[in-house]
Amino acid sequence: MPDALEIAPATGKLGILTPGVGAVASTAYAGVIATRRGLAAPVGSLTQMAHMRLGRREEGRNPLIREVVPLAGLDDLVFGGWDPISPNALEAARTAGVLTSEDLAPLSSELEGIVAMPAVFDQRWVKKLDGVRVKTGTDKWDLAQQVIADIERFRVEEGCDRLVMVWCGSTEAYQEPSEVHATVESFEAGLRADDENIAPSQIYAYAALVSGVPFANGAPNLSIDLPCMQELAARNGVPITGKDFKTGQTLMKTILAPGFKARMLGMRGWYSTNILGNRDGEVLDDPENFKTKEVSKLGVLDTILQPEVYPELYGHIDHVVRINYYPPRGDNKEGWDNIDIFGWMGYPMQIKVDFLCRDSILAAPIVLDLALFLDLAQRAGQSGVQEWLSFYWKSPQPAGGVPPEHDIFIQQTKLKNTLRAWIGEEPVTHAED
Repeated sequence: MPDALEIAPATGKLGILTPGVGAVASTAYAGVIATRRGLAAPVGSLTQMAHMRLGRREEGRNPLIREVVPLAGLDDLVFGGWDPISPNALEAARTAGVLTSEDLAPLSSELEGIVAMPAVFDQRWVKKLDGVRVKTGTDKWDLAQQVIADIERFRVEEGCDRLVMVWCGSTEAYQEPSEVHATVESFEAGLRADDENIAPSQIYAYAALVSGVPFANGAPNLSIDLPCMQELAARNGVPITGKDFKTGQTLMKTILAPGFKARMLGMRGWYSTNILGNRDGEVLDDPENFKTKEVSKLGVLDTILQPEVYPELYGHIDHVVRINYYPPRGDNKEGWDNIDIFGWMGYPMQIKVDFLCRDSILAAPIVLDLALFLDLAQRAGQSGVQEWLSFYWKSPQPAGGVPPEHDIFIQQTKLKNTLRAWIGEEPVTHAED
C-alpha cells in the first residue's frame, strides 16, 4: 500500500466564508443547520452520503467517505459572508424563495444571526444589480485590506481554528486576463492604482490567499485562474479550486455525453436553453455577464467528445447555449436540451431533455463539499490548483498545463482515488475485476 499523507486532525471550528449571501449560500447554510438538528438529510453531498470502496471487491470494504477521511464535522462549522443587498442569511433566504417558510421557521434564529458584512461591489461588473451595503475606500488596495481585516475579525470573534472561502456571488462581466494579472507584484500595484481590470471577485481571492485561506470560485469569473493568484497560492501554500458550480444543464451534459462517446454514437448538434428567475438570471440578462457564463458552458462537449480524435463522429457539432431571465420561475430553473445524434449508417436520432431543476438545491451541497475538501487539502499540506475537485465544476481549472477533464465519471474516479491515496489505500482501477 502507498504511504498515507500526514493529515493534521480537524480540531476546533472551521469557518466557511462566502462572498455572496444570496440564494446559494443561504440554502447551503440552512441545509447544514437542518442536518445538524436532524431535520433534513444532506442529499447531494459526497462528503456526507457517499461511500468509497477500499481494496479489492472481495474484501467488502465500502465505508462512508467521512468515516475514513478526516473531514471536519458539521457540528464544527461556522458561517459568515459578505453581501451587497441582504443584511443576513434569513432575509436572503426569504428573498430568494428557495426554501419554504415552514422549513425556514425552525432555523430562523441561527440564520438571522449570520449577519452579512458589507461587500466589495462595483456595478460595472454586474449592471443589473444595485448594491446598497457596499464598502468604500480610497482605492482597491484599501478595499482588499478591509476584506483581510474582515477575515481576521471573523476568525477571532467566531473562535475559528481554520477558514475556507467559497465564492457564491453573481457572475461578473466577461473579461480577458491583462498585464495586471501577470504577477503578484503587478496585481498589488494594480490594486494601489485602482486598475479597472481588477474585479471584486479577484479582490476577495487575493484577500483570502494573503490570509492563508483556501478559495473556491463558484462562478465563471476570472478570479483564481490567473497567473498572479496561482503564484500567490503557491507562495503561501494555499489550495485553490474552480470554477463555476456544475449544477443543472451542464451536469446533465457531463453525464450524457460520455455515454454517447462510449457507444461511439455520432453527434450533429446540441441545443440548450434555460429559463430562470433568480438573482443569477437577472444578472445573466446582461450580454457581458451572459458571455462569461456562455464560455464556461460551451467548453464541456469538446473535451469530452474529443473531435480531434473522432472527427467523423464529433467534428462538426453545432453547440448552442441560451439563458433567458423569466422572473416567475424564481430559483426553479428549467433547462431544455435538444440533442441530434446519429448511429449505424448515419441514421439520425434525437434526444430531448427537460430538466426542471432547483438551482440552489443542487449548488448548496457543492458549497459544503468544497469547503470540507479544501480544508482537508490544506491540512494535508496541499497547495495550488486542486484538480481532483474537477467533479464539481462546469469549467474545471487544470494543473500542469494539461486540458481540463469534463467527463463526470473520470472526475469521480480521480476524486476518490486521490482520497484513497491520501489515506494510504491503493487506487481502484477495476483492472482486476
